[in-house]
Amino acid sequence: MKDKTIGFAMTGSFCTFKKVVKEIAVLAETGADVIPIMSQIAYTTDTRFGKAADFIAEIEAITSHKIIHTIPEAEPIGPKNLLDALIIAPCTGNTLAKLALGITDTPVTMAAKATLRNQKPVIIAVSTNDGLGGSAKNIGALLNTQNIYFVPYGQDDPINKTNSLVADMTKITETTKAALNEIQIQPVLF
Repeated sequence: MKDKTIGFAMTGSFCTFKKVVKEIAVLAETGADVIPIMSQIAYTTDTRFGKAADFIAEIEAITSHKIIHTIPEAEPIGPKNLLDALIIAPCTGNTLAKLALGITDTPVTMAAKATLRNQKPVIIAVSTNDGLGGSAKNIGALLNTQNIYFVPYGQDDPINKTNSLVADMTKITETTKAALNEIQIQPVLF
């Protein structure tokens, strides 16, 4: 992937951030030029899972790029055709809904719109507590959308969180490689 420029966008499923940051490093090790993008919430919110400033510093050190975290910063991605693909990991139920409905009001959804505009793949690593509830229809719509690919996902805690879905974050790079060849890796559900 040495000749590829891959956007890596994060939204606010904070419990997955440490796993996702490891996968940014894995992707960077392939030789891809990784451009980090964060939603405003992901960029500014401290949680019990870590401080925003610490995640920002780590991601910027891994990628050697400043994080795109505003809509004006993300807007040139489309006209300049900057990305070969965009990964959204974690992708919350809120962002799934916006993508399914074509709402572009965050840096992440702007980057997705820009990437799809250029007919390039958008790879989604879902992480939502309502994946088998309110977000199910949005996942279904996106599964049937051209140039959208899913990192394999499943129920992370079917006893205590019956509607919750989380992607296998260790499959982000593999899914991206396949998506660049217009292939959805299988199985999507585990």
